[in-house]
Amino acid sequence: MMQKIRHTPVAPTRTQRLASGGEIDAHRHDDHQIVYASRGTIAVTTDAGSWIAPANRALWIPAGTVHRHQAHGELDLHLVGLPTTDNPLGLDKPAVLAVSPLLRELIVAYTRDPGDDTPPHRRLRAVMLDRLALSTELPLHLPAPTDPLLRALHDILRTDPADNRSLDALGRQIGAGARTLSRRLHDDLGLTYPQWRTQIRLHHALILLADDIPVTAVAHRCGWSSASTFISVFRRTFGHTPGARPTT
Repeated sequence: MMQKIRHTPVAPTRTQRLASGGEIDAHRHDDHQIVYASRGTIAVTTDAGSWIAPANRALWIPAGTVHRHQAHGELDLHLVGLPTTDNPLGLDKPAVLAVSPLLRELIVAYTRDPGDDTPPHRRLRAVMLDRLALSTELPLHLPAPTDPLLRALHDILRTDPADNRSLDALGRQIGAGARTLSRRLHDDLGLTYPQWRTQIRLHHALILLADDIPVTAVAHRCGWSSASTFISVFRRTFGHTPGARPTT
């Protein structure tokens, strides 16, 4: 899926600013990396799907993972490279992690002067890793289907998440029956069609919210019948309402 993959053996530790829509092209590191946006929303895409982290969420990128970043909203990005011996949560796949207020400040402070190798800075790093070990993984992964028919369906729904046609009607467009698509969804992603469509819509909603689109407009653009229905699904999934700043 990705071309011209850069290989950077050491994952950088730094701060970086990206304009809304800005990207970091496909690359991989021999180290693990924490990716945290103190402002804006960051999305990471791999062959396995997309992970998206709004405010107070961080992304864990395991060593060797080919990935690219995209900014949604003006982005203040904090990158922390970690050797493979440092994996506080034992994760071998990308994940979105809850970031407590304390962990947020630790990441921001640690990336402010990445060249600092003084004892206080090393202690700061140790506390950061201790707090990271307490983080919980969050359901912000949109899996990418491998089945060709599902990829075609995925393209339709990502282009217009508000498309409310039945699976039968969508199937006719791509040349497959609803039963076939349902079976392949179960086999490929372990999801029903309503579950998958909701994940696609929530993923798109996070992107729109990062661009300060009003909640009612986000609900409409993503296919919910009302703002209240959208808010209910959002709160059930993420633990807070769309307009609230998430906390842990």
